[in-house]
Amino acid sequence: MFLLTDPCTDPAWNLAAEEYLLTGRNEPFVRLWRNSDSVIIGRNQNAWAEIDAGYVEREGIPLIRRLTGGGAVFHDLGNVNYSFFDLNGIRFTEVMAAALKELGLDVRSEGRNDLTLEGMKISGTAACERGGRRLEHGTLLFDASLDRLAAALRPRPEKFEGKGVRSVRKRVANLAEHLPAGMSVEGFMTFLAGYLADALDCEAYELTGEDRAAIEEIKSQRYGLRQWNFGASPACSFQKVRKFPAGLVEAHFEVEKGCIRKLQVFGDYFFNRPTAEFCALLEGCPYAHEEIADRMENIAVGEYFLGITPEEMVSLLYSSRS
Repeated sequence: MFLLTDPCTDPAWNLAAEEYLLTGRNEPFVRLWRNSDSVIIGRNQNAWAEIDAGYVEREGIPLIRRLTGGGAVFHDLGNVNYSFFDLNGIRFTEVMAAALKELGLDVRSEGRNDLTLEGMKISGTAACERGGRRLEHGTLLFDASLDRLAAALRPRPEKFEGKGVRSVRKRVANLAEHLPAGMSVEGFMTFLAGYLADALDCEAYELTGEDRAAIEEIKSQRYGLRQWNFGASPACSFQKVRKFPAGLVEAHFEVEKGCIRKLQVFGDYFFNRPTAEFCALLEGCPYAHEEIADRMENIAVGEYFLGITPEEMVSLLYSSRS
């Protein structure tokens, strides 16, 4: 059994590494890793149902879709991730709970393999199988930014309809609040690596050049692509309404495979050109702020909505407010 403490913090690369260790290797692995700021959603989740899209885009926080199920999570460098590959017969939540109890924490396993401390969630987990091989992984909130977590994962408030697994929000807590002052996240990871190496009799492992090349290939084909991360979302419908100085505008549209479909616009605005023509010009546009803004630059928005600017129309279609 190998233990990999991975220094990479690129979320797309890290999720590609998870797939590689699941499908490209045969040995049992334990992996410890961290991501820079990112939102990681479950395989079958609808991206737009899970995030405050305006906040995430303004902050430059990438969204990555993982292979496993479960709910959306916010990662930053204060969050430690652990992964178990093909550890048959070993209950990974029990292993992690035992590790934390070594630090004097009264950690308990609850629900669908969550770990809690004093009734608050400190770890969520997920799992999947490929080719008879199993991946089980989870998070440990050590010193994560709970404010950014709450802001990024707050669902957008406009009326939303669509299929897909929705996350269940629970009260969360950081482990650092319950540990001796001065323990850093790096020190915490060193402790975990030492505990897991002893408890599971692991041999340290470093990725080879061949490993890294395979991971980069998976990243380029999947986790680095918007089509995978957003386009894999189930089809969903939005209704957006905004009162501008020049009139009320109401937009109804669907997002399918990451693109705008069936856009209809209503309101008491004045116009020189038919609204249906405007809607047709936005059909097929990727549902992303930058893509919509670029499309608007080539549309005479002021002719379709007198007194309303392209920026205002972008804010209607893609924002965190109704």
